[in-house]
Amino acid sequence: MRARSSLLALLLICMPGHAARFGVGQTPSAELLQAWDIDVSPSGAGLPAGSGDAARGRGLYAELCAACHGASGEGGPMDRLVGGAGTLTSDKPVKTVGSFWPYATTLFDYIRRAMPFNAPQSLTSEQVYASTAYVLYLNGIVGETDVLDARTLPKVLMPNRSGFVPDPRPDVHSH
Repeated sequence: MRARSSLLALLLICMPGHAARFGVGQTPSAELLQAWDIDVSPSGAGLPAGSGDAARGRGLYAELCAACHGASGEGGPMDRLVGGAGTLTSDKPVKTVGSFWPYATTLFDYIRRAMPFNAPQSLTSEQVYASTAYVLYLNGIVGETDVLDARTLPKVLMPNRSGFVPDPRPDVHSH
């Protein structure tokens, strides 16, 4: 209950107009909001300009990703990214990008926000497109020279795209 009260207090303080009233915080500028407005929807809305392919992503992956996810995405200290096809209905499902994730745009969004682990949000759009392409390539979803960009990435059909059902609750906005 204490965490909920603290969160409510923080929200009230940070709301526009309350900064002056309480003497703390500030209303964020349009530039600050734009810098944080980087979400990408399953439809591809929010994807930035740029492009990349697996051939370019191979070196980036080796340099920035392999130490955590394995040389071929097989996993290491962090999650496995590759494999698991046909295991989701088994007693031991292997949930990877290739077997479980429903949208390729979600992979782009995650890499853009959270990777590399030691420097999140440090990659250029071209590096994120290339890294996304390489992980999809490792899973046999795209070819090595298939170019991903804001137009092509949303069209990538993930193997488990139809494995999810919309949430019928009225307060949840499903895609």
